[in-house]
Amino acid sequence: MRRYGTSETLLAPSAAGGGVALKLPGRATFPPLDRHVVRPETREEMVRGERMLAQPALAPHGDRHFRLDFVLGGHVSAGYVGSTDLLTHVLHGSDFASDTCIRRDGEDEATGERFLEELAFEVVHEQSLSKATERAEDWTHRGVRRILGIFVKKGTVEEWQPRAKTWRALDLGAVISDPCLVRPLRVKALLDAAVADDEVARALEAKGNPAILAMKAASERRGAERSERQAAAAVLTVLAGRGLEVSPRVRAAVDGSEDLEQLLRWLARAVTAASAEDVIDEA
Repeated sequence: MRRYGTSETLLAPSAAGGGVALKLPGRATFPPLDRHVVRPETREEMVRGERMLAQPALAPHGDRHFRLDFVLGGHVSAGYVGSTDLLTHVLHGSDFASDTCIRRDGEDEATGERFLEELAFEVVHEQSLSKATERAEDWTHRGVRRILGIFVKKGTVEEWQPRAKTWRALDLGAVISDPCLVRPLRVKALLDAAVADDEVARALEAKGNPAILAMKAASERRGAERSERQAAAAVLTVLAGRGLEVSPRVRAAVDGSEDLEQLLRWLARAVTAASAEDVIDEA
């Protein structure tokens, strides 16, 4: 047992036993990700030696968290996996969970554990800025690539800047681009439900989701059919306007055509043809 300031901190035992922790080349000594000093599946967390309970959320926090999961779930790239409230033994004395995170799928051969989070998202409502900052600092020290916060009361999405040790607000018109995401994600989608719906639909299309592609193909077919009907009607209208007799044969050919290019050719000829028959009888 050691102390962080005035708080006591427990060292998690490694697979080798005792207080030995994982050590990566060129990095600090870290505890195993899933060897916890708090009780998993409870509300316990520990940040820099201070044991606390993660309280159930108020509506503003819970609503943002729900939308965050919805948007990110559609955007996770192949080979990655998203998690909600994933407890991670970040550092000795810090054993806590992000609201939502994305990490590589599978097991890290170098450690024999799951992969560390690459993107971590925190919804900040009643939590103090100093506590959110402590979490971001510890995540960065452990190796998490990017940390983003949704600051509910300010209505901002901000990214942690490790070198400057501060949060930077992202422009709502900007996008979040990352290898973990199948396509660039509009920042505004994390705050606006309507934008969130649009972004998820586009992400599913980018993934080649069969249901989305089927709906897109059906929409394109309906659009093509509508264009064909309009072109056929235009051919007959021009012929009638010029006072040319439209025989049953010509009408059947025009109404029955499903070739838009052919109908457009007929429409162009209908303007100058000597008869309706000349329109459909191509040389």
